[in-house]
Amino acid sequence: MSFAPTKPSIITLTTDFGTSDSYVAQMKGVILSINANVRIVDISHDVRPQQVLQATYLTQTAWPYFPPGAVHLAVVDPGVGSDRLPIVLHTKQGVYVGPDNGVLSAALPDEARPATCSTILLPVGVRAFAITDRRFMRERVSVTFHGRDIFAPAAAHLSLGVNVGELGEAIDGLVAMPSVRAERVADGSMQAQVIHIDRFGNVITSIRWEDLAAGQFSLQIGGQSVPGPFETYAQLQGLGALAGSSGYLEIAVPNGSAVEALGVEIGARVRLEPERSFS
Repeated sequence: MSFAPTKPSIITLTTDFGTSDSYVAQMKGVILSINANVRIVDISHDVRPQQVLQATYLTQTAWPYFPPGAVHLAVVDPGVGSDRLPIVLHTKQGVYVGPDNGVLSAALPDEARPATCSTILLPVGVRAFAITDRRFMRERVSVTFHGRDIFAPAAAHLSLGVNVGELGEAIDGLVAMPSVRAERVADGSMQAQVIHIDRFGNVITSIRWEDLAAGQFSLQIGGQSVPGPFETYAQLQGLGALAGSSGYLEIAVPNGSAVEALGVEIGARVRLEPERSFS
């Protein structure tokens, strides 16, 4: 089955390269030298270095808003130069290019993702290929910068309509990250973690709003107790928990930074405790 790109074609970029160096510009230069008409959209280049889980959250909250057929390139690649495969995934929503380390997990349905980071068989409706055909790479491939020399040219060729199967051999599995979700405990509490901190200092947790039971609760995090739920930022008098626009429970503080108030980082543990009535 051939892949028909959108018109004009779109490539999204998600990396941990930052913008103080020229790495992102190098990737864009390679892409534009192959397809000068492609539209490049930056999702984020501020993923914390090697934080595949954070990249998964960002792509999971951004990719669904793009038209079907877009090419999504994600490079958070602590294993660059190792034997991990460069891969491309094809689904009905689009094409996804990156290392086989779980960074493309947001392209998979929740129910297909494992409990821990591990290799899984491809779910129904997903095809995957190792990128091995040198025609779709730069002539010289650096062992330290596959983003520029393998992933960027592959994405550019795909945006021109190259069939995903031309890039290399089909594979029947890939490394997948667990679904970004909290764990419910028998006593009714939930164990979660901080998965992202946005530029406003809001602390986003792995607790999905849809998984919450009705009623008040408190979040235990950073040695503090944070009340919730609130409906809007305007209701907050201090630290408080509310549903963010991406469907995850976040902690905010009015006219301030929740992360500074809590002193936590990505990966910090969070415990949700429901309010109990004793009538």
